[in-house]
Amino acid sequence: MTIASPKLDTSHLTANDAALRRCQTALELKDQGDYRGAQEVMRLLWGRVGERPEIQGLHPSVAAEVLLCVGILTRWIGSRNQLKESQDMARDLISEGITFYEFAGDVKQVAAARAELAYCYWREGALDEARIMFNVALQKLSTEGNTRANALLGLAVVEWSASRFDEALRILTENRFLFDKVTNHAIKGAYHSQLAMVLRKLAPSEKRHDHLKLVLREYEKADHYFKLAHNRVFRADVKNNISNVFRELSRFKEAHQYLEQARRLRVIVKDKIGIAQIDDTRAQVLIAQRKLKEAEAVARGSVRVLDKSGHQCLLAESLITQGIALARLGKTDQAQFTFQRAMEVSVQVGALNKAGLAALTLIEEIEGLSPEVADQVYDRAAVWLAQSQSLELVQRVVAASKKIRVNIRGELNAADATKAVLNTACDLQKEMSRHEGMMIKQALTKANGSLTRAASLLSMSYQALAYIIEARHKDLLKERSPVHRRAPRKGTRSQRES
Repeated sequence: MTIASPKLDTSHLTANDAALRRCQTALELKDQGDYRGAQEVMRLLWGRVGERPEIQGLHPSVAAEVLLCVGILTRWIGSRNQLKESQDMARDLISEGITFYEFAGDVKQVAAARAELAYCYWREGALDEARIMFNVALQKLSTEGNTRANALLGLAVVEWSASRFDEALRILTENRFLFDKVTNHAIKGAYHSQLAMVLRKLAPSEKRHDHLKLVLREYEKADHYFKLAHNRVFRADVKNNISNVFRELSRFKEAHQYLEQARRLRVIVKDKIGIAQIDDTRAQVLIAQRKLKEAEAVARGSVRVLDKSGHQCLLAESLITQGIALARLGKTDQAQFTFQRAMEVSVQVGALNKAGLAALTLIEEIEGLSPEVADQVYDRAAVWLAQSQSLELVQRVVAASKKIRVNIRGELNAADATKAVLNTACDLQKEMSRHEGMMIKQALTKANGSLTRAASLLSMSYQALAYIIEARHKDLLKERSPVHRRAPRKGTRSQRES
C-alpha cells in the first residue's frame, strides 16, 4: 500500500514511511498554527475530527504514531471548532496509541504520549489529573530535547492555571538552559510567553511598573520565536497578553491597538475561541476605562461563544468579566447570577482556583449581600484559593474579609453570628437558588416562554438552561413553551444530538 497526495508526494515511500512522513509534516504545520493544512496532509489516513484514522496494515509502532498525531490534531482542531467532545476523542486516540507503544516496549514514546494526554486533561480544567500525568511522563523523559521541554512546559502551565505561580516559576527557571537548547521555535516561544505570564502574576506591588517592563520583554521574545515559527495563533495570544499589561499600566490606547492586531490574526485563521478570548480582554480594558455598557455587551458575546465550546475555564473567566460589568452598572441580581454560574462551571471541572476567583469577585463587586451569603461565599473563596501563591490574590482575600467584618459582621450580635455560622450552607443554597430562579423567570417572561431565546438572554446554552429548570426549578416548567417532540421515522435509527 502506498500513500500519495498532490501536496505531499510520498509515492516513492513504503506505506509505513509515508505514514510517518505525514505525521511529521502535520505536526510541523500544527506548530505553525496551520491546522487546516495539517488535517489536509493527514487526509489519506484520517478523514475528519471524530473519525478514527486508517491504520490497518501499518506496523504497530507506526500505527501508534498515527494515533498520537491524530489525537494531538483532534485536541487542537476540536478546540478551535468548538467541538465539546474533542478532548474525549483526543484522549481515546492518544490512549490507544499508548497501548501500541507499550506493546512495542517504547518507553520514551509512552511517556511522550502521556504528556500529550495530560494536555487534554488540562484543557478540560482537570488540573490534578494533568499534573500527575505530566510528572509521570517526566520521570521517563530524562533526555534533554523537545519532548522533555514540551512536558515541562505543560507542567508549568498546569501550575500557572492552579495559581501556584512560585512553582511554575521554579519549573521554568530551573530548566532555562534546556529551553535555550531546543530547536523548536514554537516551544521556545511558548516558554518565554509562559514565563511572562508567571512573572506578571508575581509582580510586587511596590515595583510593579518596572516589573511589568520585564514582562513585556519576555513577551517580545515570545513574539520573535512565534514569528520564526510562522504561528499566527500564538502571536495573537502574545499580543492579547501584551494588551493586558498595557491595561494594568493604564495605557489604554496601546492596549486596544494590540487587541486589534491580535483579533486580525485570529480572524485570518478563523479561530472563534481565540476571538472570544480577545473580546474578553477588550471587555476588561473597557471596564478599566469605565465604559461599562460597551464592556458588558462585549463580555456577553464572549460568554455566548465560549458557552458552546466546552472550554469551562475560559467560560468562567468571561463570566467573571461580565459579572463585574453588570455589578458596576447596578444590575446586582444579574451580576450575582453570573458570578454563581462562573463558580458552578469551574467546580464542575475541578478548576477550584477559578471558582475561588469568582466567589472573591462577587464579594468585591456586589453590595448588600446578606450576612449568611457573604460569610459562606467568603469561606468558599478562602478554601478554593488556599493553594494560590499570588500575593495580589492574598491581599484581595484579606480585603474581602475586612469588608465582611465592617459591613456585615459588625451588625450581628453573638447569638445571630452563631446562628449564621451553623446555618450558612443551607442558607447560601437557598439564597442562590432564589436569585437563579428569579433571573430565569424574568428571562422566560421577556422571551414569551421561548427556552431558546431565554437561554440567549442569560448567555447560556439551551441544554444548560433546560437542565437547570428540570433539576432545580420545576415550578418554572409552566413558564416555558410546551416541548414538541418529533416522532421518529419508521425504519430509521435515532441519532444523538451533537
